Amino acid sequence: MAEIKILKNIMDENLSQAAKNRQWFRSRKILVLNLIASPGAGKTTFLEQTIKGLTPNFKLAAIEGDITGDHDAKRIEALGVPVVQINTEGGCHLDAHMIDSVLSSLDLSGLNFLFIENVGNLVCPAEFDLGEDLKVVVLSTPEGHDKPAKYPLIFSEAQAVIINKIDLLQAVDFDLIIAERDIRRLNPNVPIFRLSCKTGEGLDKWLQWLETQGTDNG
Repeated sequence: MAEIKILKNIMDENLSQAAKNRQWFRSRKILVLNLIASPGAGKTTFLEQTIKGLTPNFKLAAIEGDITGDHDAKRIEALGVPVVQINTEGGCHLDAHMIDSVLSSLDLSGLNFLFIENVGNLVCPAEFDLGEDLKVVVLSTPEGHDKPAKYPLIFSEAQAVIINKIDLLQAVDFDLIIAERDIRRLNPNVPIFRLSCKTGEGLDKWLQWLETQGTDNG
């Protein structure tokens, strides 16, 4: 029973900090996205393409979460976007306290979008609110269409789902109809975007939707 109580305390403390983060972001009209995906789903490439599409019109910043290293942060920094790295040193997710601890490292004045790239994992990040406005799940076709059925929590909580790498549909066993059916069963009204970061197909619809969210937030 003690272990259950400790876990509950951790979750309660995280929710409390997440609420503070959310209030802080909203008071500054910053739209915060929590990007969640399995390793190899193309999450960083997706973020790069999103930044390239938004940069002329909006002020952006990013927080990169990884177990170790700063490879992805360097990729984002190369685009001219302020970024801070969080290494969890073995942890499988970011939490609200980690986000709070690095905010002072970023220039957030006049910011429109803050992208948080979570640790590659479809399980743990689903349970930890960071104070974001939008959870965005990136599912890639090589992973298989069964992921929504296997990992229902994150798909049920998402505010947007990206089906990435559709340029590989002819080469992999991925059924779009089954994947989208299972997503809709969990989350009937969630926007689903089919896209390819390699060819650019579908990115325009995603960017248009995202810009609308940013405009509404402002």
